[in-house]
Amino acid sequence: MHVIEAKGCRIPAVGLGTWQLGGRDCVRVVEQAIRLGYRHFDTAQLYGNEREVGEGVRASGIRREEVFVVTKVAPDNLAPRQLARSVRDSIGHLRIGEIDLLLLHWPNKGVPLKDTIEALCNVKRDGLARHIGVSNYTVALLDEADRLSEGRLVCNQFECHPFLDQSKVLGACRLHGMAPVAYSPIARGGARRDATLEAIGKKRGKSAAQISLRYLVQQGIAVIPRTSKVERLAENIALFDFELSGAEMAEIATLAKPDGRIVDWAWSPQWDR
Repeated sequence: MHVIEAKGCRIPAVGLGTWQLGGRDCVRVVEQAIRLGYRHFDTAQLYGNEREVGEGVRASGIRREEVFVVTKVAPDNLAPRQLARSVRDSIGHLRIGEIDLLLLHWPNKGVPLKDTIEALCNVKRDGLARHIGVSNYTVALLDEADRLSEGRLVCNQFECHPFLDQSKVLGACRLHGMAPVAYSPIARGGARRDATLEAIGKKRGKSAAQISLRYLVQQGIAVIPRTSKVERLAENIALFDFELSGAEMAEIATLAKPDGRIVDWAWSPQWDR
């Protein structure tokens, strides 16, 4: 299995994002993904589908230790007591024991980061999560969070695809020894319509989406594309039977723009430019 390693944490390089998946469809997709070789599943308190993700894992019959499950604490649950209580609720919903990787989903300016990071570290100390990290953190927030956690954070999950220049936050991840994990790695389908990615894929017998995903994985970035279609599940994980050339990597890099962001909410931090 191809993994991205950071501080003793081995994150499968390709995972399944489950945002907007729900009900029996979510259970079915998770179970099918495991049969196709997926071992990394990403959910969140905000998604409202932790129960279904856990059910899909159990329904597959796979041994618990073979699956890497990530969930994320909602920004409204970052005060220490709320954080600890919400994590216990997540474990109750998932019903798979401890969480493999627990992330802070979004920063919350209304709660001191020092308090949140201390609570996150306590959750790890208490055995509720094997590893801890953050999501949607900028360079400045990463610097502070890493300092407050005394280097215990293993990951930053953030929007990353060929059309968005994330070189600054990627550099910060590497500086702090954190694994970068890309959500929206095919730009919510935008990669499928890009002429450059399509042309490279045509030469290699791959789809434009596979080229987008391979471009990230080849840089040491884990990816968690979301899909509800079984044929896409198989496509998204078929990334390790080819390698992009240096010239192809450089050509794809020219697609990145500072304003290529897709995900931006009212509660988003001030992004790095």
